[in-house]
Amino acid sequence: MLLEKIKTPGLSHLSYLVGSGGKAMVVDPRRDCEIYVEKARAEGLEITYIVETHRNEDLVSGAPVLARMTGAQVLHGPNADGDVVYADTARDGDRFQIGQLIVEVLETPGHTYDHLAFVLHDKDYPDGPVGVFTGDALFVGDVGRADFYPDRKEEVAGLLFDSLQKILRLGDQTILYPAHGAGSVCGSGMAEREFSTLGHERRNNPRLRITDRDEFIRLKVNENHYQPPYFRLMGRLNLEGGKQAPRVMRPRSLSLDELKAAGADHLVDIRDPMAYASGHLPGSMSLPVDMISAFAGWFIRENDTVVLIASDASQLCAAMEHLSRIALDKVIGGYVGVVGAAAKGEKMDAVPMIGTPEVARRLREDRNTWTLLDVRDADERASDAIAGSEHIYVGTLNERYRDLDKSMSYTLMCASGMRATVAAGWLASQGFANLDIYLGSMGAWKAAQG
Repeated sequence: MLLEKIKTPGLSHLSYLVGSGGKAMVVDPRRDCEIYVEKARAEGLEITYIVETHRNEDLVSGAPVLARMTGAQVLHGPNADGDVVYADTARDGDRFQIGQLIVEVLETPGHTYDHLAFVLHDKDYPDGPVGVFTGDALFVGDVGRADFYPDRKEEVAGLLFDSLQKILRLGDQTILYPAHGAGSVCGSGMAEREFSTLGHERRNNPRLRITDRDEFIRLKVNENHYQPPYFRLMGRLNLEGGKQAPRVMRPRSLSLDELKAAGADHLVDIRDPMAYASGHLPGSMSLPVDMISAFAGWFIRENDTVVLIASDASQLCAAMEHLSRIALDKVIGGYVGVVGAAAKGEKMDAVPMIGTPEVARRLREDRNTWTLLDVRDADERASDAIAGSEHIYVGTLNERYRDLDKSMSYTLMCASGMRATVAAGWLASQGFANLDIYLGSMGAWKAAQG
């Protein structure tokens, strides 16, 4: 028997290849899905089933592409928000076989109406399930979001509670295989580890320790979550079936003159934030490689064209992978050479960094012409904030920048300065000139308070 987890960095997406008796099943495949075929072939396995726990909101499903590559049957849950054209419907109690393994379908609505869990039984060990693929219903240390149906908040939260109890009835011995790990936008309290059992979660998961249904509903209804615009794109593509990912994950190399002539909708500087702040091409925004999955979908829209600006070719390849997984892959090309261009006299912009003493001085003296803008999320802001600062979540600056006065000066802050650089980069690309970044941000402020 084979059970291999395949993790997608950035999105913290977890998919699985399960094999036995020469056959295999793939759970929640990503768009660049050759990896499943390669691994299955290396183990002498034929992929016969592809199962989706739900219609993903944060990445393009690879199920339709993988089905065309392998001839496997795709299974999806009932009550999707539309017709999942590439899949057959699986319902509660359905079973199918992978070698010595029996896979049982559980309907587990709540995160989405179409949500399923897939229970793994081993015929040689009949005393209860071996494992369960829980999708976005249950994570290690957390449970799924229930905010995708705002006019039915109480209903879906209650459905999620019921589904979690249904999963827990599988027994404490059951190994948990969720669809995401820590860092995903699909949860906020996930543990760093990606292994657990239902018994461990029952005793230690804060959300599962709430046994009163009404209390659970109140908690879920009052959670703060953000929905980037690209979620709607993912929702549509995961009904109609997304196209295959680009076969070459390296953008065409551009010269500086070609970059200037490209006419891209976005110049995206994917270098380290400090490198961007020190000097960047005018009009470019900052999206460091390891933050692309979290924030590109806020600022880049479907069919927007992109030029990537990197420190080296490996950054270009990594950025292309991240963008392709959320279908934002209209990349005209990539440019490496900011430092060299600066040395030749090419005009550069910069975003200054300031420290705690200067922030404190401005809070006392400069409030009429200057704003300390906190771009953390609402939960972070609620737990601790600097008096006199204003709040706009970094992602929502994609639209709310229009509410800001370009004649004012802004200092961007977050927890450490990383998201503040993304925010400053976006504002700079929209024509804001009076910007700087609070180096160390909330961490530095707390340290200075003793």
